[in-house]
Amino acid sequence: MGVFNDIFKGYSKVKPHIRYLIAAEFFIQTVNAVFFLLLNYHMSAKGYQDYEIASAVSYRFLMVLLLSLPLGFAIRYIKMKPLFYFSSVAVPLFSLALIYAIDLGWTTGLNVLMLCWGAGFAAIQIAGIPFILNYSEKETHSEAISLYFQTFSLSIFMVGMLNYVLGKIDSSVFSEGNVMIFFSLLSIVAVWAIYKIDIKERKVESNSHIFRDLADYDWNLIIRATIPTFLIAIGAGFTVPVINLFFLNIHSVPSEEFSMYGGLTYGLVAVGMLFMPYIRRRFGYKTAITLFQSLSVLALFVMATTEYYAEMSFALGIAVFFYIIRQPLMNVAAPMTSELTMYYVGEKNQEIISAMNASIWSGSWLFSMQVFAYLREMEFRYVTIFMVTVVLYIIGVIWYMSLIRSYEKRTGDSGKV
Repeated sequence: MGVFNDIFKGYSKVKPHIRYLIAAEFFIQTVNAVFFLLLNYHMSAKGYQDYEIASAVSYRFLMVLLLSLPLGFAIRYIKMKPLFYFSSVAVPLFSLALIYAIDLGWTTGLNVLMLCWGAGFAAIQIAGIPFILNYSEKETHSEAISLYFQTFSLSIFMVGMLNYVLGKIDSSVFSEGNVMIFFSLLSIVAVWAIYKIDIKERKVESNSHIFRDLADYDWNLIIRATIPTFLIAIGAGFTVPVINLFFLNIHSVPSEEFSMYGGLTYGLVAVGMLFMPYIRRRFGYKTAITLFQSLSVLALFVMATTEYYAEMSFALGIAVFFYIIRQPLMNVAAPMTSELTMYYVGEKNQEIISAMNASIWSGSWLFSMQVFAYLREMEFRYVTIFMVTVVLYIIGVIWYMSLIRSYEKRTGDSGKV
């Protein structure tokens, strides 16, 4: 019981204004979750091919890529709360418009709306972590960042399990499109959560010296810290956004069943993330990051290779089992990798590293999904494409090991307390 008391004592110290930000992020992430689980199924039902779906979704990441660096540079010169308001309004609005465009088969409008949808997510993704670091005590950073990252996992768990139950009740009434509409409307609650953030933001800096400030960033540290993110992000872009297409086209898994699998796996992610601050303090960054990531790579390899024997009765079971454990193993390390890179680059570089991480993830997924669309159009097998992810993940994990050693040598901080 002592371990659990230590864990939850740390979470209880997170300030109310940070909790409201996390609540807003949760409601916004419910849209991300329902689209992650059901958008590809919905578009497939409307006649879109998998390469067309990948191409359309990539426009979301294009907008995040375009906005990330300018917004990251601007954060220290503007208030953050208006950015959160923008996200809480734009995400539900453009989500509803996207569903309408898909139903109409309006491809050009779909691409434009994907760009706008991406802008809604970008604002809170880029400003969220810097807000937490600036307006909370360092002793609660691990817990606050962990809670922030858990929002996506918890939302997928809730959406996935609810969609499975509703689909069993009446799949025609609770279709993919209707469920997406419901959660798009529900996400408007984020506006209330942002309103409840009661804190006086620091005085914004003058932008008169913005170009001089750009030169003051520690670019060597920033570049070194972003390389493993870049490698893992490119690899993830070949797999994560299209994983439901793999289960649909290779193992014939319907949307409500995949929603259950996704809900279970991200439920494990959420539970695992609760323990990560404790694991980091007990065993250090090497265990909290690289051990979990390495096991995840192995699980992905086994899952992907089930395509070779998909016709066998046991193939689906193996694919589902390793999918369910792969996601937690990789994702539970995410709050610690974010914390490590923030500390590695230092306080004055944190806004720009947050923006660069968002830019890297979006740019990498944009690139990867366009390549995926091309490879699938050329009839490459899923397993072949997923092996690209495996190789890039391995290189990324090795780089994180090097980064942790460098950070330990420079600061004497192994993450253990």
